[in-house]
Amino acid sequence: MNPHIVLLPGLLNNANLFTAQLPALSTMATVEVGDLTTGKTISEMAAGVLETASAKHFVLLGLSLGGYVAFEIMRQAPERVAGLVLMDTTARPDTAEARATRETLIELAKTDLDAVTEKLLPRLSHPEKMSLPAVRGVIHSMAASLGKEVFERQQRAIMDRLDSRPTLAGITCQTLVICGENDLITPPALATEIAAGIKNAKLEIIPQCGHLSTLDQPDEVNRLLIDWINGATF
Repeated sequence: MNPHIVLLPGLLNNANLFTAQLPALSTMATVEVGDLTTGKTISEMAAGVLETASAKHFVLLGLSLGGYVAFEIMRQAPERVAGLVLMDTTARPDTAEARATRETLIELAKTDLDAVTEKLLPRLSHPEKMSLPAVRGVIHSMAASLGKEVFERQQRAIMDRLDSRPTLAGITCQTLVICGENDLITPPALATEIAAGIKNAKLEIIPQCGHLSTLDQPDEVNRLLIDWINGATF
């Protein structure tokens, strides 16, 4: 078995979000990272991933924003997804409060994107992890490399995303749901809701882990992914 895996990063994230996962997964699969920086809507992002993916069928992994895009891909082309991994994400749409917060951050980012990143850091990472260069440094560098225009474009796409809860029951591929125990943005209760809505989905909660689980607990994430892939029948 040599599956093809497409990784979808989160808000202001790029392939560096998966620095620890890429070499580990590449020993057992063909791996690529989708580009979520150009689409103006979640639907456009999903269509872009489907158009550029180098395999007709693939295992799809989405973290946070990547999860929202993964839900949309499951609406647009479920037949192409052999397996699904949803990490630190939610099936719910934005609340009015969340939308207002995003608007405030968009305005701040126009003059000081680094301040936005610093403001978000405590919500992105576990308190014991966020000062580590492999976490803090990577988060800042990813944000700086993508810039304020991408930040606004992604935030507005996130704000307008659909409610994916009604479509959970229609997901029939093998599914793994992962969430950091200390995720403040999409807490474990939201991961539990997703797993409960998808038939036979497997749920894993990672201790001492915030929202960006691939950075906070890279070894544990790798273990969970490899164990799940090895036990799957794609």
